[in-house]
Amino acid sequence: MTKMKVTPWEVSGKIDYDKLVKEFGTSLISEKMKGKLQKTHPLLRRGIYFSHRDFDKWLEAREEGYKVSVITGRGPSEKMHLGHLVPFLVAKSLQDIFNCDVFIPISDDEKFYVKEKLDYKDVLKYSKDNILDLIALGFKPEKTFIFEDFIYTDIYKYAAQVAKKITYSTARATFGLKPENNIGWSFYPAMQTAHILFPQFYTGKKHISVVPVGIDQDPFIRLTRDIAKHFDLIKPAALHAKFIPSLYGAEKMSATGEGVIWLSDSPSEVKKKINKYAFSGGQASVEEHRKKGGNPEVDVSFQYLKMFFEPDDEKLEKIEKEYKSGKMLTADLKKILIDKINIFLKEHQKRKKDAEKIINKFILKN
Repeated sequence: MTKMKVTPWEVSGKIDYDKLVKEFGTSLISEKMKGKLQKTHPLLRRGIYFSHRDFDKWLEAREEGYKVSVITGRGPSEKMHLGHLVPFLVAKSLQDIFNCDVFIPISDDEKFYVKEKLDYKDVLKYSKDNILDLIALGFKPEKTFIFEDFIYTDIYKYAAQVAKKITYSTARATFGLKPENNIGWSFYPAMQTAHILFPQFYTGKKHISVVPVGIDQDPFIRLTRDIAKHFDLIKPAALHAKFIPSLYGAEKMSATGEGVIWLSDSPSEVKKKINKYAFSGGQASVEEHRKKGGNPEVDVSFQYLKMFFEPDDEKLEKIEKEYKSGKMLTADLKKILIDKINIFLKEHQKRKKDAEKIINKFILKN
């Protein structure tokens, strides 16, 4: 079995989340914290986001009436799929529940540096398309601030100040960088750090921000927390998610292939992908399944319902019991998921078209 490797650039091997928590020095989300998240998105309240840094302080600050914010970004190298929405669904949920500002940096520069075949004009095209997908989620325009690194060049003055505080050896040690293909890639950690501190830079008010990220991105958080003291800023908090599986059941959803549901997929495409590729926790035959039941823990259709598409806990529990008992077949489970995804995508695609009319309400200007 491949040895586990988790860096911002590479994830491989069998993932041991308990081991990662110990190695990274993070904390599991406590039962007390979960009690405050009962109205939030399933990704938060059902344990997909499982680890944190100082999120308890973020919650306490908000309860005491202090300003808090959320910061999470997108690197646009392609159109968006379902897995890309994970941190933004959480950000929107926190905005809805706690009425906080959300900052969304679009790191088109990162993807331009890293993806050798990605043209400058193409990355700008993907940035615009991705931004429309994000606006379609329903963020509040008066409390949501989106900016592209290539367009909102004010970010550079913050990145330059940050860069002066990061040695090259620190960057390499923190991120485990492979030999870079260009110096732009070497500079990007400074940009990412500036993104995470941006809510305080931009507003001029010291306050605690939380960054919803995959656990593989925690090195950026660690570096930023160290850098914050140089600017007399409050260390950012973080929420860490487990990896979202592809339809094939792999540990981490890739950015390409048939194993993902694109936000632009048609109903027929969704049906075909789920029926053909979604990994099943069912048995080899109907007879055996009726007798032994299915395993929802490995069944991708059930996991997607749990993570995204069945907000009602009682309904989800009923589906789980019926699948485990063998009363519900894999085909039945897949049909439930197909219907729910297509309802979501139909509304999302409509809202994306409408987002064209209001995009300027979200975009920061130099």
